[in-house]
Amino acid sequence: MTDDTRLQDFLRELLRRGGSDLLLVHGVAASIRTNGAVEKIGDGALDGAEIEALVQPVLTPVGMAQYRATQIADCSYRIPEVGRFRINLHRERGRAAATIRALPMKVPSLGELGLPAEVGNLAALRRGLVLIGGAAGAGKSTTLAALVNEINQRDARHIVTIEDPVEYEHAHVRSVIEQVEVGTDAPDFPTALRAALRQAPDVLVVGEMRDPESMAIAVSAAETGHLVLSTLHTTDVASAISRISDSFPVERQSTIRQELAMAISAVLTQTLLPSRKGGRIPAVELLMIGYGARQHIRHNALQHLNQEITMTRGKGSIGLEESLLRLVKDGHLDRQEAVEFAVHPDELRSRLKGLA
Repeated sequence: MTDDTRLQDFLRELLRRGGSDLLLVHGVAASIRTNGAVEKIGDGALDGAEIEALVQPVLTPVGMAQYRATQIADCSYRIPEVGRFRINLHRERGRAAATIRALPMKVPSLGELGLPAEVGNLAALRRGLVLIGGAAGAGKSTTLAALVNEINQRDARHIVTIEDPVEYEHAHVRSVIEQVEVGTDAPDFPTALRAALRQAPDVLVVGEMRDPESMAIAVSAAETGHLVLSTLHTTDVASAISRISDSFPVERQSTIRQELAMAISAVLTQTLLPSRKGGRIPAVELLMIGYGARQHIRHNALQHLNQEITMTRGKGSIGLEESLLRLVKDGHLDRQEAVEFAVHPDELRSRLKGLA
């Protein structure tokens, strides 16, 4: 059996078991992650050289060049009639290791993801910056793809996505969608962003804002009339805002906050929780930005943004406690589980008393 055939067998088993990631790490058998839990699927422990031999043959030329230059490669991989995957080949303790994520062939709807109906309002926005935050594995990219799909189903717009790599492939429905893959179609996010703005997009999707230059371009694009959707590794609304401003030198932070206050339209943060009905379900926090939130951002008074969620419920904002309360009502969480995940447990306990 060749190395690429053996890797394909691992990936077929990943899909057969409904897993999300294949983990190849020195000293342990090939393993998969399913609903957050890791289980072994291989017969024996792998070593670093073996992992490198398994993965290198399926890297793209750009991915192989990345690995040779930096010892880290990120690229996509397709097995015809089986599926698409995102490969991350890297080093740990001087040895090769890899994480390979299954990329779903079908773009899910917001409803299929179990997201609150209010999240759909984000697809109706015509301009501004929409940030989707969450920890690694929280489903940010999937929510982003579902929002793009929602726009594609309802509006005739020009959408440009910039991703590393492309995770979900979108068909042209009512919108025209261009999908730019960093490393294949463009050398980096800033270059791709600048080029995209010359293509007159209505909607600009940035898979992840990783550097100050990309952040500055995205904020400027949102401020000048584009709808910009992007993700950040943050866990709540306030930290999503501070993550952007704190990425810049101190002398520029005040200016960036002024620009961000004008540009931003909404912040959604989410985490995936184990559902009592099986699988995982998102608990969310959503702030639709209004005058009060813009003032708090300008003055760096981000501790007050949680109050703005409460004050703008009528505009579609949702607090985390409200989201958890709904999950209890729908039978996804029991009361104690919900309280354990709450940021304000006393508030949630009080609201849970009102449930039958």
